[in-house]
Amino acid sequence: MTTDRAAGTLTVAQVLDDLARAFTSHGVAEPASEAREIVAALFDVPRFWPVTNGSADVDAATVERAMAAARKRIQGAPLAYAVGRAPFRHLTLDVDERVLIPRPETEQLVDLVLNEMANRGGGVAIDVGTGSGAIAIALATEGRFSRVYGTDISRDAVDVATHNAKLCAGFLRAPVEILHGSLIGPLADVRARVVVSNPPYIATGEAAALPASVRDWEPAVALYSGADGMAATARLVREAADVLAPGGLLAMEVDMRRASIAAELVLRERRFRSVRIELDLTGRERFVLARRQEKDPG
Repeated sequence: MTTDRAAGTLTVAQVLDDLARAFTSHGVAEPASEAREIVAALFDVPRFWPVTNGSADVDAATVERAMAAARKRIQGAPLAYAVGRAPFRHLTLDVDERVLIPRPETEQLVDLVLNEMANRGGGVAIDVGTGSGAIAIALATEGRFSRVYGTDISRDAVDVATHNAKLCAGFLRAPVEILHGSLIGPLADVRARVVVSNPPYIATGEAAALPASVRDWEPAVALYSGADGMAATARLVREAADVLAPGGLLAMEVDMRRASIAAELVLRERRFRSVRIELDLTGRERFVLARRQEKDPG
């Protein structure tokens, strides 16, 4: 990639050309589109912006970040890891290979929680397996909670989520605290209004069927959950019943192939009522919601 321009400054159009040439030389499909994606992500702007703002200047540091992102994309990294950031609802979060890349389905999970709690202000929300902190931070910026906790078994993920909470501090309407530990273990003495989670739900034997961009790049601890993919979900249901206040909400994102199994796990835990499955925007069974019983069954 060429960097020896006058005064060391490149325009957006020049950066796009250099990125596209790099992609072309490595046989990457749609090199111009790849270049636009990188520049748009680094400037945190819509995808069409690089095309309509070709004369804008790009400082040397951003040029270097674009070069590094192109190298990672050529190696097969997902775009979010290549540029080091990912959009989530109204937020832009820092992400890398230590955490899952936030998905649109998880944005919908946040919507479900916010809708369920729209007339119930205050209380504690717990995001189990917080990863990048996306759910916890979104609830703290958009919801009406008194405090939001995120937990993760990965210390690396705790570091990323803590960083993102600080990054988004100016938008928070409630304090966010990120804790290290398995599922709800760090918060066994808390009483919560909401427990929400996108737990690992892929069976270990299914790894080979995953796209390489997932299998080879995203953290295994956030993907796999035992031989049947249900180990974390089964534990989560039991632990959530322990910490949820009467009438509290359990909301989980689940494998579309196992939504009915996840719902059955919740039904068997007799401390829950009003168990239901919700569809994602493509019509797939993706979410399981339930309410904590007001009284424990006798």
